[in-house]
Amino acid sequence: MAAAVELGDGRQAVAQHKEAIGQDGWRWLPVEHRAAHLIDAARAYLQTNDHADAARVLLRAERIAPAEIRHRPAARDVVAQVARDPDAPPTITQLAIGLGVL
Repeated sequence: MAAAVELGDGRQAVAQHKEAIGQDGWRWLPVEHRAAHLIDAARAYLQTNDHADAARVLLRAERIAPAEIRHRPAARDVVAQVARDPDAPPTITQLAIGLGVL
């Protein structure tokens, strides 16, 4: 999925994300790995102009591994991008303000 994001193929990355989180092994991954995957999924959702789902997966990543969102520069960048959307949910805006990226 991360490779598809890097190649700019958001649709393929979203499809791979949905498949990955439906697998039994997903819940056995360390929370840091799940959060990193969700951050990449948020980037994929942004590539498909789906800001609502990007916000949703970022908030999920923040719930399961807050340090990954707070200390990872790539995560902070994605939070800022999502929070700039006029229709961003208040929770993502609050997160962005808390991180100092908005």
